[in-house]
Amino acid sequence: MIKHVVCHKYKDKAEAEKIAPMLNSLMGVVPSLRSMETGIDFMDSKRAYHLVLIATFDDRAGLDAYAVDPAHMKVKEYIHSVLESSVSVDFEY
Repeated sequence: MIKHVVCHKYKDKAEAEKIAPMLNSLMGVVPSLRSMETGIDFMDSKRAYHLVLIATFDDRAGLDAYAVDPAHMKVKEYIHSVLESSVSVDFEY
């Protein structure tokens, strides 16, 4: 199994409230996506990111398929238009 963890910081934190449902809506649409979880930060510390996304895939091929899926690409395009920075970790477990 693969976990895909991404943290986003937006130009405006309010974007997190809009983007979380967009990401969650990919469940049942992207065939290789086994689970999707999002969370919005409430601490507002200097080191905090605004949103975390945790997605699960059966294998690396599933993650690769997600990366180019048209539904994901549409959400990603919007995210990149409002994104300040992001970090990610992908790992097998």
